[in-house]
Amino acid sequence: MILCMAAASSCVRNNVQSDMPEQSLKDTGGSVPIYRKISAVEAHQMMLEAEPYILLDVRSEGEYNEEHIEGALNIPDDELGERAADELPDKNALILIYCRSGRRSANAANELIDSGYKNVYDFGGIIDWPYDTVKG
Repeated sequence: MILCMAAASSCVRNNVQSDMPEQSLKDTGGSVPIYRKISAVEAHQMMLEAEPYILLDVRSEGEYNEEHIEGALNIPDDELGERAADELPDKNALILIYCRSGRRSANAANELIDSGYKNVYDFGGIIDWPYDTVKG
């Protein structure tokens, strides 16, 4: 029981939501921003159904140039703090984030949330993306 309570408080403390909520995908209506981890399949479905959205690739420019998901904006995770305000001005925009394996996208999602972005979804790494990509 104590372990369950500790695990639950850990999720609340980190504002983590693991399942995609049944809510509007556009504006959270001023609610507390939370980190949402979703699957590549869920992200793809959102891309098909939600307009507009920002697809954010937080890998290095070199990684992006080798292969990326079509339509992705590349802002490397180590540049996000300096570039987000100019390149992602709408803090209510639907943002779908990915990297190579999921570590950088999780950090980037939390960085955006800490900066006041309210509609951020992390779908992990391009290595788990089962759909088409752009090479080169």
